[in-house]
Amino acid sequence: MPTRPIPGQPVRSFLTTDERRLSYLDFGPAEGRPLLGLHGHLGEAADFAELARALGPDGWRVIALDQRGHGDSDRAEQYDRDGYLDDLRLLLTCLGLDHRPLPVLGHSLGAINGYHLAAARPDAVSALINIDGPACLPVVEPAPLSFLLDLPYSTPTREELLAACGPLAPLLENGLRPHHDGWRLGSHPADTVDSDTRLLGDHWRQWLGSHCPALLLHGTASTVLPTAQARDMTTRRPGTTLVELDADHWVHLQRPKESAVAIRRFLDTCS
Repeated sequence: MPTRPIPGQPVRSFLTTDERRLSYLDFGPAEGRPLLGLHGHLGEAADFAELARALGPDGWRVIALDQRGHGDSDRAEQYDRDGYLDDLRLLLTCLGLDHRPLPVLGHSLGAINGYHLAAARPDAVSALINIDGPACLPVVEPAPLSFLLDLPYSTPTREELLAACGPLAPLLENGLRPHHDGWRLGSHPADTVDSDTRLLGDHWRQWLGSHCPALLLHGTASTVLPTAQARDMTTRRPGTTLVELDADHWVHLQRPKESAVAIRRFLDTCS
């Protein structure tokens, strides 16, 4: 699995909702055109650091949220679509970005939340960048990420936690955080499985429910979004461009330069 990029110099800020804190990174520049970034499961806002550096010279200001229960944002009671979308609406309102549409970029979970937002609030989203987010996920039991329940949430030392992560360590390493009793993962395994379970099912109505331009960036080796479905998503949704890269589900981390080029070209056509 790819290693998460080291963040540059973003500004981390917090806002409060229902006694929970939400954290986000603002990569600037302050006068730049805002672009909302939404990570996937096992991810965090810092996943978009390299992309933010690539888009900065073009005048884009990437604002990336640690979605509920991830990164430096607090855990939540549940992880359904309404909760995620409420967090997005609050963030846009607090940043004063709720009066004009902006591009939304998301990976996996973040992509699905992004196109749900576009369907519910077409006035809020000017363009969609979907990084390997399916329109339909098979309903299976247990959920695909249930293997995470074998991981400890925290351990006394960072080294112990990395050892417990096993082959997931390269993906999770940069997300580990100091905890009151040692070190913790970037998200709680039980929360992640709850969120994963609630994500399964048919999202075609929401994927087709907006009319803004869209880019679908797909990894041809992805085990989450089959290539046939990615092509069907593109065919069925007018105004959607498909870019296929030789990568797995973590397209933007495994092929950062190619991903940035595709995203830059797409944004240029939407500006």
